[in-house]
Amino acid sequence: MATMNASILRKNLFGSLENVVEYNDSITVSTKKGNAVIISEEEYNAMRETIYITSQKGLLKRIKEGEKEDISSMKVYNPNEEW
Repeated sequence: MATMNASILRKNLFGSLENVVEYNDSITVSTKKGNAVIISEEEYNAMRETIYITSQKGLLKRIKEGEKEDISSMKVYNPNEEW
């Protein structure tokens, strides 16, 4: 994670944003009033999904139970299957 002040970020904005997007890097921007963090949209969406999944009561437990299922007993996905 790179750390820089706003002036340095302004001078290198395009390259810094490219690194964030291309390499999933993050940047901490330090200011007199506090810090801000720049992350990629992909990383942001992944964090939101993690927060959502962990906030759903019992969902994480069901996911862990599903990991233990025998894959050979599962049916192949059929988009034409009627429910």
